[in-house]
Amino acid sequence: MAFTLAFDVYGTLVDPVEMRRHLDTLVGDEAESFGKLWHDKKVEYAFRRGLMEQYQDFGVCTLQALQYCLKVYQIEMTDTAQKELIAKLSQLKAFPDVLSGLKALKAGGHQLIAFSNGPESAVRTLLDNAQILPQLDDVISVDDVRTYKPSPRVYEYMIQRTDTKPNSCWMISSNPWDVIGGKAAGLNAAWIQRNPATVFDPCEFQPDRVVRNLIELSKHLK
Repeated sequence: MAFTLAFDVYGTLVDPVEMRRHLDTLVGDEAESFGKLWHDKKVEYAFRRGLMEQYQDFGVCTLQALQYCLKVYQIEMTDTAQKELIAKLSQLKAFPDVLSGLKALKAGGHQLIAFSNGPESAVRTLLDNAQILPQLDDVISVDDVRTYKPSPRVYEYMIQRTDTKPNSCWMISSNPWDVIGGKAAGLNAAWIQRNPATVFDPCEFQPDRVVRNLIELSKHLK
C-alpha cells in the first residue's frame, strides 16, 4: 500500500549537529553545547509564538535564539556576522541513510513530502544543497498557515495540500513532539530514533513505528 510520507527536516533529514564545525571558531570546545542550546531555543520560541498567536517565520525564531545564546555565552557578534552564521544553516548535510532511504521509499510508490517549521524557500535551498530535494514530491511549510507544529491546523493543512486522508499519511520525525502532534491529528507516525539513548516523551500518543533510520523505515513500509 502506498502512503503519503511527511518528513520533518531538521534532525530527521539533515543533521543540525553539523553546525558544530561552524561554531568551533566561535566557542571552541563548547561548540556542541552552544549548538544544542541554539536548536532547542529555536523550537521553544516557535512553540511560544504558536501558543501566543504571535507568528513570525522560523527565521525570526532562529535569529532570536542565536541572540539568546550569545548572551548566555557572553559573546559579542555584529549583526552582519550573525546573518553570516545563520546562512550556514543552509549547508547542513543529510544523514548518511537519507538519500538511499528516500530512494527506497520512492521506489515503493510512496509520496514523499518535506514538512517543516521553516519557510519553504529556505527549506528548499537546504534540501537542494544536501542533494535530496530531487527525491521529494513537494515541500510544505507551516508558513502557509502562520502557526507552528504541533498545532493540529498545520497537520490538517498538510493533509489538504497532499490530497490524502489521515489514515493514509505518515508523519516521519526524529522529534517526539512532532510524532505526538501527528498522532493527535489522526496521522500514522514513525519515530526515527537516531540516538538509542533518546527517550520518547511519556504521553498517551505513541508512534506506530520506531526505527533507527530511513532505510529501516523503507523495509517496514513496503
